[in-house]
Amino acid sequence: MILSRYTLRNISPEKVTIPEETLFDLPEKVLQFGTGVLLRGLPDYFIDKANRQGMFNGRVVVVKSTSHGDTSAFDKQDGLYTLCVRGLQSGEKIEENIINSSISRVLTATEQWNEILDCAHNSQMQIIISNTTEVGIQLVHEDIRQTPPKSFPGKLLAFLYERFKAFGGSERSGMVIVPTELIPENGTKLQSIVLELAHLNSLEDAFIEWLEGCNHFCNSLVDRIVPGKPDSATLNELEKELGYTDANLSMSEVYRLWAIEGGEKVKSVLSFAQADEGVVIEPNIDIYRELKLRMLNGTHTLSCGLAYLAGFETVKQAMDDETMSAFIADVMQNEIAPNIPYTVDLSTAHDFGNKVLDRFRNPHIRHQWISITMNYSSKLKMRCVPVLLQHYKKASTAPEAIALGFAAYLLFMKAVTVRDGKYYGDSAGTSYFIQDDTAEIFYKRWAKLSPADFVKETLRDTAYWGADLYSLPGLAKAVTDKLNLLLNSGARAAVDATESNKEKIA
Repeated sequence: MILSRYTLRNISPEKVTIPEETLFDLPEKVLQFGTGVLLRGLPDYFIDKANRQGMFNGRVVVVKSTSHGDTSAFDKQDGLYTLCVRGLQSGEKIEENIINSSISRVLTATEQWNEILDCAHNSQMQIIISNTTEVGIQLVHEDIRQTPPKSFPGKLLAFLYERFKAFGGSERSGMVIVPTELIPENGTKLQSIVLELAHLNSLEDAFIEWLEGCNHFCNSLVDRIVPGKPDSATLNELEKELGYTDANLSMSEVYRLWAIEGGEKVKSVLSFAQADEGVVIEPNIDIYRELKLRMLNGTHTLSCGLAYLAGFETVKQAMDDETMSAFIADVMQNEIAPNIPYTVDLSTAHDFGNKVLDRFRNPHIRHQWISITMNYSSKLKMRCVPVLLQHYKKASTAPEAIALGFAAYLLFMKAVTVRDGKYYGDSAGTSYFIQDDTAEIFYKRWAKLSPADFVKETLRDTAYWGADLYSLPGLAKAVTDKLNLLLNSGARAAVDATESNKEKIA
């Protein structure tokens, strides 16, 4: 039995939350650019939850912008899909299956552009959401009168222009636009591109005034791991349990956050936010960005090389090891949390950190350490160096766990072979690809320098790090000592020694 609106009556509610028939009659209020699992696992999850609670009472028209693939899986299932939420929350195991009915229809931009523009004439449609990947928010010099324009900003501008004409530029016809692409200030950047494109297309001044004055482009931050469709064995097991097949079934973790920058007007339009504490609408969302960037992403960065070299394939495997999990918690809660370069109450940081540790322990998420090492250098520079500099504003000794994480980064970047211009390291006889723009620089440094000189030259690379890390008291010695320990005794022994030493000091 295939999941659809007309087979819902044959599905048992014991294992899955089933939508009421009345939800299919709700008006379309949201235009969503993107069919990906993140949107289905986060914004659409919140909208569906609010609808079931009688709060938002609106559905989503999804725009498929890319030409590859089709919408048949959505069409056959009347837009329905199952979201299987799995993970830990405050140490408690959570398992929840939800049939999501928030999507009313899926339209393909290349074939149904006029139908998409018709949505601009719907007075109840007030919200635009997007996730077109980071590459999607780029300025493309194009005529927006194409059917359709090529770029996402071009499509968005064409839709807004159609909206302006449909309602005579009325203030009430303005939209709340919330991009979820993972770039800083995503709403601000999207607005600037749309405005520039409007000028390039010589659109009238009245429209540009309406665009700037009546529409709200909101910066936002999304945080939820949504791996999407599980492996075939897990999928077969789930479909057997649920009693139906679902081509769009997706997995997600329990944790969810959608932080949106906006005032009272934005809150009133995005009324689905009331249904779940995971939606936060505030005038400034910097604190959420900092917590995620430092506590979650920064911990990943300072742990990935070390964990991989210690023989752990996934984050969950590392969290199952007592010593490695102690290091991960230590670097996060004791060295990063007190040194976030933003005014954050320590208890707030620790509470966020406890939630992150629960996420790391999730048995349903296979997060590969080797994947986290991609663009290692730039991640370390952006996520961790500001924390390190903040530490030295308050202390004159090196942070032990950060020093070990940095040393493991240096060792991970030691290429032993070069093939077709690509650099490969070795861990216990296993070759790994170093996916980093600085791989060649590190290869040349390792070839000519001793560990101590290698550390010195790397830390003194002010042009790259934006600061002279070599001048920080005790850091070079700490990193050199840790690097020698890694080289001579291995990653596991280095973790043991570091954590044991910190326990003695404490």
